[in-house]
Amino acid sequence: MNIKIALLPGDGIGPEVVAQAVKCLQAVEETFHHQFTFTTGLIGAVSMYKNGEPLSQETIDLCHNSDAVIFGAIGAPEFDNNPDAKIRPENGLFQLRKELGVFANIRPVAVFPTLLKKSPLKEAVLQGTDFVIYRELTGGIYCGEHQLSDDGTKATDIASYSEAEISRISHLAFKAARKRRKKITLIDKSNVLETSRLWRRVVKRISESYPDVELECIFLHNAIMQMILNPSKFDVILAANLFGDIISDQASVIGGSIGLLPSASIGEGIAMFEPIHGSYPQATGKDIANPIATILSAAMLLQHFGLEEESRAVVSAVNKSLKKNIVTPDINPKSKYGTAIVGDFIANNIVDTDETLNMNYENIGLGKSTII
Repeated sequence: MNIKIALLPGDGIGPEVVAQAVKCLQAVEETFHHQFTFTTGLIGAVSMYKNGEPLSQETIDLCHNSDAVIFGAIGAPEFDNNPDAKIRPENGLFQLRKELGVFANIRPVAVFPTLLKKSPLKEAVLQGTDFVIYRELTGGIYCGEHQLSDDGTKATDIASYSEAEISRISHLAFKAARKRRKKITLIDKSNVLETSRLWRRVVKRISESYPDVELECIFLHNAIMQMILNPSKFDVILAANLFGDIISDQASVIGGSIGLLPSASIGEGIAMFEPIHGSYPQATGKDIANPIATILSAAMLLQHFGLEEESRAVVSAVNKSLKKNIVTPDINPKSKYGTAIVGDFIANNIVDTDETLNMNYENIGLGKSTII
């Protein structure tokens, strides 16, 4: 298969983790005889520095002329710490999502068996945890109108949703639940928010078309509590933009690191694949960022194109790196392995998945990734 992939590494650790995903996709090319064409574009702060805007028409055209997009991370401290900034790197990502028509962000959350002891939660609580979050991506307070009064003393952020916006992602979530454990949990704040009341009315009505799927509606604060006390109760979580963002960051605690969670953004056309973590500027250039979330996002890309065996090979290689404790310091504070070495190991094990291979750990530490 020939696939044209637009790479948007973005800011902070984005370029480092995207580079590891590319290594793994190149290993898939070699092993399974596909052809992937990679073209890089600018987005976020790096685009602002060069083009004066967080998303240029050149990058938009690149994405529209590709089959899929891999996105890294966005954001920079000089903008985060400047409340007076009129344009921010994140505006580029919001604009790109609208340009591509990706309205559903799919975030799978599962516990890696080898990391059960590394989670802050008890093993008994974690057992059986396997759910997926469907986060609406182009509506709500993030994408509404934002205003600041002329004297700077009053700010307004408008959250707006239409029935059509709620309906299209809800149908995706119900169809996904039918292939899983047939349960959906809608997270909202319908006790106080009119937009949440609309969400609840629309989702309840849609549920009538899926009688085989159980619908549960709970408030955000309860969902956050249940995520820690009983995460295995969830199957498919459906949420508005802001609530989906909050609950998926909360879910990152379950696996022990936000650097493990991938995502896919799908909608009307070209899909985008990205880790859920941010730009982590404190780690930029230090070779300590966890690339696994981005690599698993690449596995989701392969699955999106029906390349199931190839996707499983990537996931298997990730599992092997975790099992052999070839991980970055966020997983194991004593680890001597960096971003690039973890990426090398995973890519090498996609090329040859023979379980009998042994690694020369000393050479891995030296960056040689020698297989013996």
